[in-house]
Amino acid sequence: MTDNKEFNITEITRIRPTIEFFLGCNPVHNNVTESNVLENTLKTAVNMGFVDENGKSKIDRVFMYNPDAIGMWIYKKHREIFKPLEVITQVREDILTVFPPVTPVCFGSMYTGMKPENHGILKYEKPVLKIDTIFDFLPSTGKKAAIVCTQGDSIAEIFKGRNIDYFIYPTIDECNKQAEELINSDNHDLIVLYNGNYDYYMHRFTPEGKKSLQELRKNIDTYCKLQKLISEKWKEHKTFLAFAPDHGCHRSIFPPGNHGKYIPKDMNTVHFYSFV
Repeated sequence: MTDNKEFNITEITRIRPTIEFFLGCNPVHNNVTESNVLENTLKTAVNMGFVDENGKSKIDRVFMYNPDAIGMWIYKKHREIFKPLEVITQVREDILTVFPPVTPVCFGSMYTGMKPENHGILKYEKPVLKIDTIFDFLPSTGKKAAIVCTQGDSIAEIFKGRNIDYFIYPTIDECNKQAEELINSDNHDLIVLYNGNYDYYMHRFTPEGKKSLQELRKNIDTYCKLQKLISEKWKEHKTFLAFAPDHGCHRSIFPPGNHGKYIPKDMNTVHFYSFV
């Protein structure tokens, strides 16, 4: 792939069916919901023994870490920042997000498996989704899910009203502490943790500003620490973990950093997946 000239191929709508497959659920829903599992990720799971010879997943826990606005070009340009993440990653997926590449639209597609024209969020707004999402389907199969998110953010708003556990806090530190507590208590099949700190500072100090890159390092450090905790506390489980941003970003004039354009910097992001 040539940076800033080409778009990724693998679509973000494939995250939902991948999670559902790994949790032993049938990811086929309707003709507007993606049902194809990520091939490279599935192949890695098979090779590592997380999927049996009959194609059935042995995984019973999924941990989704959703940092905001980390583009593939940032990863390629600042590879050294991502080294701790690469060390604990078995597969990297180069992801194409949906248009417009803004947070509620992208997370809407990630957790419904639908394009924006099907899930209904077409711009930066945060309505409660009235359609089927992963947070509706998994509870219907007996799976227990939790969202850990800061107040007023997209994941906290658009997925309200589901039969899941919500842990909504004013600060990211409180969210991350709660995620640790949920890992220690080990009562959920799916945990989704959102951190918007890189996005916050990127808008104010450019995507490559000193403070922005400090927050990016915090995102990676947070995920690495939580993966270590999971490997210690969930020894009786087989777990799929994801470092899964929603979209990318670009430098602009006002604000200094932004996203929302149909350009590779905004549309291309990168996910890192691990099996423990």
